Amino acid sequence: MDNTGKIISFPQDSVILKEGEINIDMYKILQGNVELYTGYGTDQEVLLGIIGPQSCFGEFGLLLHQPAIYTVVAYTDVYAMRVSEGEMGDFVQQNHKNIIDIMRNMARMMMLMQHQIDLLSEDVKTAEKDIQDIVKRTQRNIRNYAVYNPKDPWYDKRGKMHFLNRPDLP
Repeated sequence: MDNTGKIISFPQDSVILKEGEINIDMYKILQGNVELYTGYGTDQEVLLGIIGPQSCFGEFGLLLHQPAIYTVVAYTDVYAMRVSEGEMGDFVQQNHKNIIDIMRNMARMMMLMQHQIDLLSEDVKTAEKDIQDIVKRTQRNIRNYAVYNPKDPWYDKRGKMHFLNRPDLP
């Protein structure tokens, strides 16, 4: 059955659009709300936002023929109009105000993605600093401790490592 341009209902909690899958249809929400996620269902799941009536989603697939960059889940029961590529011209003429909404939505998504990239970059910098600190501490510990060696004058009679206490070491 061709659902193009028809009203489609999605029950609450249903996955409407899945990140990574190609879907070349766009949807305009007429009633209800949807959640937008990246990493949906994984331990990296991030809720990007919730959108409602008059908002559109799926425009990336429709316009770019690329896999979806987020997953869309019905937060409530949703009624949406499905718009296919062939109907886009008519949709634009009949819903010219929605083009601004689509552009705002895309800009908002880009800002959210940039925010996520910034947070990830901060996490990577923190992790790199932590790793550098661990390497420096390990180097210091290797310099400050000697491994069991019975011929070494610093030999611990219990057969354990011990502090060298050398002032020339950091």
